[in-house]
Amino acid sequence: APLEVLYADDALVIVNKPGVTPCHPLRAGERGTVMNAVVARFPEIADAGDKALEGGLAHRLDNGTSGALIVARSRAAFTILRDAISSGRVARRYQALVSGRVTTPLTMSERIAHDRKNPSRMIIGDDRRASRREAGRPALTRARPIRQVGADFTLLEVAPETGCRHQIRVHLAHAGFPIASDLLYGGAPAPGLSAERFWLHLARVALDSPAAGHIEVAAPLPGELRNLIY
Repeated sequence: APLEVLYADDALVIVNKPGVTPCHPLRAGERGTVMNAVVARFPEIADAGDKALEGGLAHRLDNGTSGALIVARSRAAFTILRDAISSGRVARRYQALVSGRVTTPLTMSERIAHDRKNPSRMIIGDDRRASRREAGRPALTRARPIRQVGADFTLLEVAPETGCRHQIRVHLAHAGFPIASDLLYGGAPAPGLSAERFWLHLARVALDSPAAGHIEVAAPLPGELRNLIY
């Protein structure tokens, strides 16, 4: 399978995940995921993590999201990277194309909870509810406008400071600026994007590699996203 390696050292690999491609298999024998391609190139990664189907995958991106994906090459590196991500020591900068005109920075701190009616969706939580699942998890997302794209869209830089499932997508939709083509959360269809692909890309990551110290890695935009903003 095609694999764009953005960075590699003795501790980790960072690849540019394509949109719509799953990060890892969900069952034995499944092919066509990013981790299938990664392990084919770097076989030691298969045993680096604590779940056989995920290998050394240090974090996940939704199927419809593209961009920088961090993968550990050893169990020791996996433990260090997972701790760095959970404690906020990995800086992530996404780009998102959203419906509407965003003219000032946004700070979104609503809790994120599971939708009891649809297991595929997340919703804004309510900390007054007795159930922890309904109350949701604390979440913080910051965004700033980069530029307007046509009359109906704004290109944003988005910095999540926590790591809840679908966090960026839920926060932006709740703020009234759903991501282009994110049909699950009310985004307007965008020409050239499939029903499963939306305009969200992890463009830059900055972290301390256990092997090389501080690194900053950029992930180029895929063509189907570039075509909509240039």
